[in-house]
Amino acid sequence: MNISMIPEMAAANVERVAVTAGGRSLTSERLLALARRAAVRFRGHPAGLYLGTNHLAYPVALFGAALAGVPFVPLNYRLGDQQLSALIDRHEGALILRAEDLDPFIDGLDGDADPDEDIAPSWDGDAVAVIIYTSGTTSAPKPAVLRHRHLLAYVLNTLEFSSAGETDASLVAVPPYHIAGLTNLLSNLYSGRRIVYLPAFDARGWLDTVRRENVSHAMLVPTMLARIVDALGEAKADTPTLQSLAYGGSRTPRPVLERALKAFPETGFVNAYGLTETASSIAVLGPEDHRTAFASTDPAVRDRLGSVGRPLPGIEIEVRSEQGQPVPTGATGLLFVRGEQISGEYGGRSVLDEDGWFATRDLGRLDEDGYLFVEGRADDTIIRGGENVAPAEIEDVLLSHPGIVEAAVIGAPDPEWGQRIVAVLVGDADPAEITEWVRSRLRSSKTPDTVVFRDELPKTETGKLLRRTLLAELEETHA
Repeated sequence: MNISMIPEMAAANVERVAVTAGGRSLTSERLLALARRAAVRFRGHPAGLYLGTNHLAYPVALFGAALAGVPFVPLNYRLGDQQLSALIDRHEGALILRAEDLDPFIDGLDGDADPDEDIAPSWDGDAVAVIIYTSGTTSAPKPAVLRHRHLLAYVLNTLEFSSAGETDASLVAVPPYHIAGLTNLLSNLYSGRRIVYLPAFDARGWLDTVRRENVSHAMLVPTMLARIVDALGEAKADTPTLQSLAYGGSRTPRPVLERALKAFPETGFVNAYGLTETASSIAVLGPEDHRTAFASTDPAVRDRLGSVGRPLPGIEIEVRSEQGQPVPTGATGLLFVRGEQISGEYGGRSVLDEDGWFATRDLGRLDEDGYLFVEGRADDTIIRGGENVAPAEIEDVLLSHPGIVEAAVIGAPDPEWGQRIVAVLVGDADPAEITEWVRSRLRSSKTPDTVVFRDELPKTETGKLLRRTLLAELEETHA
């Protein structure tokens, strides 16, 4: 099996526009024709590197590489020259598509190869389809390997072919080097939904595009969602065509979600949890769950707004102790996942255990109804005086304060306690008031020892907090 079967199936189905970007569009038939010509360029290279934005060339390059049987590697074009060069050097001999090449790549393909040349892709599902470098929030980026069978398992197990309505359109604002950018392309093309690419995100531009393109579905990372609700203020979104709004990629603060639910009252919200190594989503909190939880006065039901829902078909989830034993329902532990779409592979080295389980390094718990609550990275846990403290719990309390816009809780070295709790905040409030705010809602051992205010928090382009960068900056400041 090869992911190139998706554009082939789409082209053989009802002819319709498949992707729109920069004022231009490609039908599914045209996309396949261009991908076949692109495959000729990829042949003879060990990989294809993509350094562009959300552009018509992205699906052409992805499927061209798949047809040619070479791994596709979308790189973060926002990296500095030194970092980007280091990644490129890992793929000696690869075909490189840079941003300035993108328009000629689309417009000039017709004369570059015989359109009748036989393109016969390998149907080996174990062949490498894509290599995505992880964001490196707690360590250096690692090359996560996704094989054709992993990506197709995600698509085929969760979607019905050509199930979208004739006018359905999905707005994609996440970058192409993010796993969500890749799987949005595969899933929307497979379901028959037109893809609308937004090359650069800003809140007003996103809202304008939803209205202009009659967008029915969209996916955002939490930072994007926060900016949209800030731009709206107390106003409703006025996006009548928007049926579904998915969010994920990192933790979404509860106040941001509740404001978004009020701003988009007619839109169904979907929280998706997954990792690059799991070929996108492995658990989903659907629209009905959101509506029920948001309207409920039962604290246990309302708390499900903070969950990532239930596992997708074909996915198993276990919560284990540090010793590797299953923990009781409701107890927090390390999340392990297993299923056809789970890769758990870095640069040819599998980290799956002998039974096929992947250690996500996330902390979480399952409630009695099977809802999964993700409570942060295990690496983020603060050990203060021998007690494990989850930053997420404190961050939620901090964000409930009316003067706080963003919050990060980290552990700094301390000679007495091992680590002390440091709250780094964006907003306007008195530090003593913040300390008392937390103490009155959590026990004293979870109250920040230090409160620091900043203009902004260091994050990746997709909104993930860079805790190691923040800690390094604080240590340098107080050295």
